[in-house]
Amino acid sequence: MARVIERREWAMHPTRWSGEWEGGDANVTLIFHDSVEPGHGPRLHTHPYPETFIIEAGRALFTIGNSAVEAGPGQILIVPADTPHKFTTLGPMRSVHIHASPKFVTHWLE
Repeated sequence: MARVIERREWAMHPTRWSGEWEGGDANVTLIFHDSVEPGHGPRLHTHPYPETFIIEAGRALFTIGNSAVEAGPGQILIVPADTPHKFTTLGPMRSVHIHASPKFVTHWLE
């Protein structure tokens, strides 16, 4: 049987598309990122599983391993497991981050 996840179960803000959801039995976790100013994003970290970023709107500068990548609307970035990464928004940005794991596991490097 299908399961419906209500907004109140993952949203961190009443009107913006922002929040987190651990999927457990779906074997995936999600971050809904919605920033309105430049300079937002996580510090350098790794995960023991791949992470996929889907950029819906706006732009960000990603550091993935030793590479710098500017990404924008419609682009998908895939970060392999155990690869150091971070991003900084260059203005308003909306994106979905898909973690290939039933729970968030993050190792902060800075």
